[in-house]
Amino acid sequence: MLIHPTPPSLDPATPPQTQVVALEDVSKTYGLGDTLVTALDHVSFGIGATEYCSIMGASGSGKSTCMNVIGCLDRPTSGRYYLDGQDVSCLNEQDLAMIRNLKIGFIFQQYHLLPQLSALENVMLPMAYAGVSGKERRDRAAEALIRVGMGNRLNNRPNQLSGGQQQRVAIARAIVNRPVILLADEPTGALDSRTTQEVLHLFGELHASGITVIMVTHEPDVARQTRRIIWFQDGRVIHPYLKPEDLKSVL
Repeated sequence: MLIHPTPPSLDPATPPQTQVVALEDVSKTYGLGDTLVTALDHVSFGIGATEYCSIMGASGSGKSTCMNVIGCLDRPTSGRYYLDGQDVSCLNEQDLAMIRNLKIGFIFQQYHLLPQLSALENVMLPMAYAGVSGKERRDRAAEALIRVGMGNRLNNRPNQLSGGQQQRVAIARAIVNRPVILLADEPTGALDSRTTQEVLHLFGELHASGITVIMVTHEPDVARQTRRIIWFQDGRVIHPYLKPEDLKSVL
């Protein structure tokens, strides 16, 4: 596994020593010849430690592809991607899987909880893959569930929980391995407006505690609750550091 020095700062707001995510001239293409599609076109930006930002853009703008690269679910065709100072652009599948488990907490629109397991058991799963001992897994899972307000639901299965409660369990599962970044893909897309606000309040609390939160969303009201918006268009970053109050100018 190759370790490279942190790349030069890609944004004056995220100096190199504090960057946890840095994309350097990243492109991603699919297909060949006449069927070639450029999903990302020479994208460069950095996200600093403890930032709370959202990634936005129209359908087909490249935001989902960028999320897959940041989440080590896909590799760039060209360019470099540094996660926590390490170039992960060319790692093999085994190393990428390890990086995903230890450094990235994922939260999805459809919670992806295992229906046969309790909330506690669902949250314990990532630690099993990380080699954490049984007792520590249980203690840390319970602590994470208490942190997201689910301490009284440890033994409930997903079908005994509301959508908002299931998302809280999913968030507990995402943070239990103490990741470098929390990566959320449309995390409120399946929730009603009241539950959306409750979940966003929880994200705000996690950010305030020092966790780097990156959220992919198409909802302006959700994006405005983050501190920075990265705006994609046609596979390129048009606005790398858009303030929430300025979002109206690009809508």
